[in-house]
Amino acid sequence: MTPRDPKDRLIVALDVDTLARAESLVDRLAGLVGHFKIGSQLFTASGPAAVEAIQKRGGRVFLDLKFHDIPNTAAGAAREAARMGVFMFTVHASGGRAMMRAAAEATAATAKELGGGRPLVLAVTVLTSLDRAALGRELGVASSVEGHVLHLCGQIAAIRRQFGPAWVIVAPGVRPTGAEAGDQSRTATPAAAARAGAHYVVVGRPITAAADPATAAHAILEEILFELRRGRGAAGDARDEARAGLK
Repeated sequence: MTPRDPKDRLIVALDVDTLARAESLVDRLAGLVGHFKIGSQLFTASGPAAVEAIQKRGGRVFLDLKFHDIPNTAAGAAREAARMGVFMFTVHASGGRAMMRAAAEATAATAKELGGGRPLVLAVTVLTSLDRAALGRELGVASSVEGHVLHLCGQIAAIRRQFGPAWVIVAPGVRPTGAEAGDQSRTATPAAAARAGAHYVVVGRPITAAADPATAAHAILEEILFELRRGRGAAGDARDEARAGLK
């Protein structure tokens, strides 16, 4: 499930308040970014029209609504996500195995019915805004963040070691070196996420709030590609090769 083009590993989070702002960002990133995350804010503001707008511009949509409900309701939401043609969407792992199974089965059945591609169903484990203190104090979870994530399904490096390469891993909360963490308690750089084995990295404000979103996205893609080529032991200057690969 690893994207063939390293540029496809980057997903830009369109956490904005209007469809017009989202469309403007997608247009400014055209030719550089092809995957976009639509979360609760934009979907609440604009609904399925946001998904349609991104798709009409040639983008693929990661619908991040973190379905967390009884199995029947989660299955219904999964069917609608599949009908919208998103390439990936989220459920919350703490909804339990029965709920996750219901969502996955509904997705597969709907994709078969429509004759299209089957969206990936991702399980969100521990929100990146939570640290160990919050887990224990507010949620009553006694284990470490890594322990709880592994209990639910695993985080990047840990799940790769424990469960192998077949799992698709998406790393949220990615911040370039030197960027502010904002409300994230746990972050990683693009290079660290790629090195740990993430198939996709999600970046929001460091790109969408930048004076020049395309330049910011290019720098992040360069970092990802550099790390991937360095990891393969590419000969020569991997940084120069990364820059050439993004032209």
